[in-house]
Parts: sequence; C-alpha cells; structure tokens
Amino acid sequence: MTSKDAATAPPVIREIAPDEFETVWPIFQEVIAGQETYAYDPALSVEQARAMWTSPPARCFVAEADGEVLGCYRIAPNYLGPGDHVANGSYMVASAARGRGIGALLCAHSLQEARRAGFAAMQFNIVVSTNTAAVKLWQRHGFEIVGTVPAAFRHPRLGLVDTYVMYRSL
Repeated sequence: MTSKDAATAPPVIREIAPDEFETVWPIFQEVIAGQETYAYDPALSVEQARAMWTSPPARCFVAEADGEVLGCYRIAPNYLGPGDHVANGSYMVASAARGRGIGALLCAHSLQEARRAGFAAMQFNIVVSTNTAAVKLWQRHGFEIVGTVPAAFRHPRLGLVDTYVMYRSL
C-alpha cells in the first residue's frame, strides 16, 4: 500500500477504554484551547477530561485511519433518573481532519449507538450559535433548534454569543 492509499483509507470508528483516552487528548486540548465551541475550562486536565468522557455511563468513540485519530465523540444520558432516556452527544474533530466528513461519520455512528443503547432521543445542550458548520451538520442529521439561550457563551473574538439547545427523536 502506498502512502497515498493510506491517506485515503476509510476511517474506522470504535469505542475506547479509559486507558486509551490519551489518543484523543491532543484533539481535546486543541478544541478547548480555542474556546470557540466548548464551555470547558481550557485548564481542564487529562484526568478530568477522561473522567467526563469515559466514566460510565459515558462512552467514548474514536474515528481513526492508519493509526491516526481523526476525531472522537462521547455519548451519555443527558440527565440521570427520569431524563436518562435522552442521550447527550459531544464531538471533536482534529483541525487537520476537518472538511473530510469525519463529523458526519461520528454523528451518524453516535445516532446508531444511541439507538442500540435504548435511548429515545438525543439532545445537545450547548451548541454555540457561531459554530455554523456544526449547526448545519446537526440539522442535516435531523436535529432541530428547540431553544436559544441569549448571550450564554463568551466567544474569544466575538464576545457574548447565543447558544442553542438542539434535539432529535431516535
């Protein structure tokens, strides 16, 4: 196989164990350092991130090709107790892999996994309104904006911007 063939190998999506979280940590750090799409503290430690993304009931999946992690997602109940039938999803794609359909693959896979796990719906609690690529992607996958929270996110360049709550039935 040539290096060109390797670069075009289709991504494989698989669940990771907590001890594999370091494989996604560079993507995680890159995304939260930008402070444009996640309301995570940029000083979050790898241990804190691992606990949030891999401790049950949360499950973490990666998309990888030829040993390179291209992106990841997390699914978990949106709330425990009477709200645990609604999944919550979080997604991150490496900047070098953006524009290659990785986010769409992760979303489609997460919807299948959520159905398989018995969830009745999926909800995103904070989608930053200025993250238009993500908003459009989620809408293509059947999510609707069901609420807007005014000025709920401090964007590093744009100041206070709205966030959306997005939802879809499974």
